[in-house]
Amino acid sequence: MDIKKEFRDYAVKHKGLSGLATDQYLGMYGPTNLTPYIMEERRMNVAQMDVFSRLMMDRIIFLGTGIDDQVANIVTAQLLFLESADPAKDIQIYINSPGGSVYAGLGIYDTMQIIKPDVATICTGMAASMGAVLLVAGEKGKRSALKHSRVMIHQPSGGAQGVASDMEINLREMLKLKKELYDIISHHSGQTYDWVEKSSDRDYWMTSGEAKEYGMVDEVLERKTEK
Repeated sequence: MDIKKEFRDYAVKHKGLSGLATDQYLGMYGPTNLTPYIMEERRMNVAQMDVFSRLMMDRIIFLGTGIDDQVANIVTAQLLFLESADPAKDIQIYINSPGGSVYAGLGIYDTMQIIKPDVATICTGMAASMGAVLLVAGEKGKRSALKHSRVMIHQPSGGAQGVASDMEINLREMLKLKKELYDIISHHSGQTYDWVEKSSDRDYWMTSGEAKEYGMVDEVLERKTEK
């Protein structure tokens, strides 16, 4: 089974994504001089695939970039594709992202909430801004962070220009987004809305241990020493 081709066909034919945009995104994690290939023995032959395609076969999505519309469309399609393949089996999202577009990120968030499989989230380096929102949005009990990873939350930022009435409209929209994001973090972390609002007033950085105390993750992953 060529998982990358199968996913591409699903994304383009069933979800209406641009074939070019899909290829460009997959190329970010596709064959490069730094991307190892996996040789997998099968009953009749030996298959060669890049490591990210092999991870997807194990229901692992790697979100290792900033979040924009294109990235969100692909990640959303990956979630839906894996749900269609097996709605009863967990999906894992490994997050190493500085964040990005709130609208794009909320599209991923909403999809995580409506699909049938549990979505486990793992922070592998940094989950900041919208990346932190996706991290905390994983299935409770299945959210984790590596020992030296960092989590950061803050209030959404944006600019406005043009006539005063347009700037006022944009400001109202920004305030709505801020409330939505704080509600999401409060709901999934167990913190009060007021504390989320206060701690997010400026960049609020957390170690993995602090993120666990805050409720952003349930577990800090460390190598267990043998006794």
